[in-house]
Amino acid sequence: MTTAPLAGRLDGLLFFPVTAFAPDGSPDLDTFRAHVRAGVDAGAAAVFACCGTGEFHALTPEEFRDCVAAAVEESAGRVPVVAGAGYGTALAVRYARLAEEAGADGLLAMPPYLVVADQAGLLRHYTELAAATSLDVIVYQRDNAILTPATAVALARTEGIIGLKDGLGDLDLMQRIVSAVRAEGLDLLYFNGLPTAELTGAAYRGIGVTLYSSAVFCFAPDIALAFHHALTTGDDTTVNRLVDVFYRPLVELRARGRGYAVSLVKAAVRRGGLDVGGVRPPLSEPAPDHVDELVLLVERGRALLKEIGA
Repeated sequence: MTTAPLAGRLDGLLFFPVTAFAPDGSPDLDTFRAHVRAGVDAGAAAVFACCGTGEFHALTPEEFRDCVAAAVEESAGRVPVVAGAGYGTALAVRYARLAEEAGADGLLAMPPYLVVADQAGLLRHYTELAAATSLDVIVYQRDNAILTPATAVALARTEGIIGLKDGLGDLDLMQRIVSAVRAEGLDLLYFNGLPTAELTGAAYRGIGVTLYSSAVFCFAPDIALAFHHALTTGDDTTVNRLVDVFYRPLVELRARGRGYAVSLVKAAVRRGGLDVGGVRPPLSEPAPDHVDELVLLVERGRALLKEIGA
C-alpha cells in the first residue's frame, strides 16, 4: 500500500479487471496477475480488484484476499489498488479488513446484500464500514443503495469516505447530490459507474462527474484510452464517432443477455488471447454468436482508430 492519499491518485481511466479461474474453477492467480499487469502497463490509472466485473459476489473471503494481494503486488505502487467490500455490515467489515491486510489502498463499498434499507440504515452501514479500517471508502450507489442528497452530505462529513460511484444513471439525482455536497462546503470524488460508462460520459461531465470505470479497458484498452483522451480533451467528433460505431452497438449487445456486463467482458478477454476462464454461477456464459458480434465490434472500433489516427 502506498502512503499518498487515495483521492489525489484517482485521475484517469479506472481498470476493473476480471478474476481469472482455472479449468477446475479455482482462482488462477498467475493469469490474474498477467491481466492486471497488462492493464497497468497499458495506462490504467487505478486497479479496482474483485469488484463487480471481478465477480466479488462469487469469491470466498480467502480467494478475495489472495486476489487483492496479487493485484497489489503486480501494481507495485505504480497505481492504487481499490478492493470491493459488500454484503451485510459484518461481512463487509471482514472483507475490508482482508483488503487492508492484503495491501489495498481503498475500498469500493458495494450495496448491502438483499435488504432494502432506509437512509438511516444505509448511513450506519457505510459509517461503520469506514470506521473499521484505515482504508478510504468509495460508496457505490445502485440497486438497493440509493442515496438522498442529505445522506450524501452526511457521508461526505464521515471520516474515511472520499467518493460516490453512481451506477443508477439518474442525472437529476446526481446533480442534486453534487449541489448539496458543494453547498455545505464539502467535497467528494464522483464516478460514473454505469456498465458502459463511455456512453453517458459526456452527460456526466456536464454535472462535474469526470471519473469513470471502463469495462472496455479489460479487452480493448486502445479503444478505451482513445475515447478517454477524446472526452477529456473536448474532441467531440471522435467521441461521437466512437459512440456511434462502437459504444452504442456494444450497449445494445450487452442488453441481449443477463449478466453480460460481466460474462461478455470476460469472454472478450479470452478471445483477445488471455484465458481467464469462465464465469462462476449464478452467471452463465454468453451465447457464442454474441461473442462473435463483440469481436467484430472491436475490429470496427480499431479500424476507426486507424482511420482517425488515434
